[in-house]
Amino acid sequence: MATRTEHSRAHGELLARHARDFASAFGPGAPPRLFFSPGRVNLMGAHLDYNGGPVMPTAIDRGTFFAVRARADRGLLLASTSEARRFALDLDGAAFARQGHWVDYPAGVIEALRGLAPRAPGLEILFGGNLPVGAGLSSSASICVGTAYVLDKLWELQLRAPARVDVALRAEREFVGVRCGMMDPFAVGLAQPGHILWLDCKDGSNARLPLDSKRVAIAVADTGVRRELAQGAFNERVAQAAAAFAALAPFEVGATCLRDIPAGVFEARRSKLDPVLARRAEHVITEVARTFSARQALEANDVSCFGSQMFAAHRSLRDLYDVSCPELDVLVDAAGEASGVLGSRLTGAGFGGCVVILIEADKIESAVEHVARGFEVRFGRRPPIDVFATDAGPREIST
Repeated sequence: MATRTEHSRAHGELLARHARDFASAFGPGAPPRLFFSPGRVNLMGAHLDYNGGPVMPTAIDRGTFFAVRARADRGLLLASTSEARRFALDLDGAAFARQGHWVDYPAGVIEALRGLAPRAPGLEILFGGNLPVGAGLSSSASICVGTAYVLDKLWELQLRAPARVDVALRAEREFVGVRCGMMDPFAVGLAQPGHILWLDCKDGSNARLPLDSKRVAIAVADTGVRRELAQGAFNERVAQAAAAFAALAPFEVGATCLRDIPAGVFEARRSKLDPVLARRAEHVITEVARTFSARQALEANDVSCFGSQMFAAHRSLRDLYDVSCPELDVLVDAAGEASGVLGSRLTGAGFGGCVVILIEADKIESAVEHVARGFEVRFGRRPPIDVFATDAGPREIST
């Protein structure tokens, strides 16, 4: 387990190395400007964002690095520290084509914003960082919101944070083709240290709720099961939720999303629904109630009650939404047996990735060891488990 001090030191070392890697990738010239965009972990409101429900994410102090330098022409060169290949784009050329590669995420943002900067210079951008891709910590939103922030600053677009969030969301939905909800870019773009973001995905209203870091800590355990092939399954859940709403909407006047369907209406119509759609609807409707209960608990400083809602959310994700896997379940079960753990559930879309664990601050080490040992007994390997601090949104970093 990496401590917060160790992680902070590693963060600084990685940033310095990123600047050196930029020089290796793009050659001599002016030093690049450096930016950071956090990832996020969602504590409550699982699969509610695209169903119009409330969510409770927070940004974490791990994310995406950007090293950026302006060019004399209108060309764009995009590279990543994870591979040797580079991508070339032309700001004066035809509309960008999707390539089925990581570059689609920043390219979608660039495509959306280049019309606002008809005379802006081209750029050389090196992407990197310390956020594991495919782990459910929203590497895609970290890249998209971060790219929007970088372009805003380099091209002097003077965008406000909500506008950058909107561009990032449209890039994922319309350019990349992921039927994602609004939570991830909002969690990254509106982040504030020491707080959880309350976001109502029906109307976009939001608030920041304080989280006492002296009392509780947030740990994330990585199953090592990657989600690169899970996009189809995620889109299937989105379609199933939409189908469940279409079947129930005629029985609730004014309903605009599945979040609006009362529990009584659902129970009265359950037998008429396809069994799979019934399970999906039950998760959404009960998760909405759990998330409101979790907010009330946090506002009352009842972190034990908040944690119990996290455990209940995981059971629903496992049994009703079918997005868990054995590795996720073992981690959550082990967390439930550990002294000092208040709550745990899978975070992100599921199908692998990570679990988030809420731990009493004075019991971090023993709780983490218990979780890691339980996973090792079952799978023969120890999972990476890190304790994260909450974080601010995208920003430029001076060195």
